Amino acid sequence: MLKIQKLHKSYPIGDSKLHVLKGIDLSVDRGEMVAIMGSSGSGKSTLLNIIGMLDEADQGDYILDEVPIKNLTEKKAAVYRNKFLGFIFQSFNLINYKNALENVSLPLYYQGLKRKKRIEKAKFHLEKVGLLDWASHLPSELSGGQKQRVAIARALASEPKLLLADEPTGALDSTTSHDIMAFLQHLNDEGKTILIVTHEEDIAAMCKRIVRLKDGIIMEDNFVNQVRATAHV
Repeated sequence: MLKIQKLHKSYPIGDSKLHVLKGIDLSVDRGEMVAIMGSSGSGKSTLLNIIGMLDEADQGDYILDEVPIKNLTEKKAAVYRNKFLGFIFQSFNLINYKNALENVSLPLYYQGLKRKKRIEKAKFHLEKVGLLDWASHLPSELSGGQKQRVAIARALASEPKLLLADEPTGALDSTTSHDIMAFLQHLNDEGKTILIVTHEEDIAAMCKRIVRLKDGIIMEDNFVNQVRATAHV
């Protein structure tokens, strides 16, 4: 599904360069649920940005679903992101003046789907996350957990190959965090490949594999006995 080899990334700092990623090798198979961990400055956000096609490596190979991701124009990167990836953010990134249904259907607009089909698919995914009855509500009328479920529905709407979650529980209380992780585990059980960046050990323990970065290098990459999250009804 995802294969990265000898990935390097530096950023200019004055007259010198900050070497953030130092030869990363990472493979993720279809159907895996992987946590990426590391302290601030470890390179995990840079790695996620490269995987998410929001930034590009200086050196190395990145292959996603057998497609080389390299030398992309901004337009091509946007097309690939919409085709391959679903994003879930800590801050939800919902559009405040659009209701839940409109937020979920937005990626489908960029895929060129007709309005009727967009609404049909958006309703299907809102129902999947248990929020179809909240379709007409604005983000300001939703709880944090509900906002994140809308964000998950939006990420799923375009039927991505890979879900990228950047601190998906960072803005949520512990009970709601477990609810969200229980749902992500359910998606993974259905075959969805999920990559989660987190600094929370208990969240990482709910994944099947933990990759730990330090100073731009993978220090550990281990399969774990996954802790099953319990949703609270």
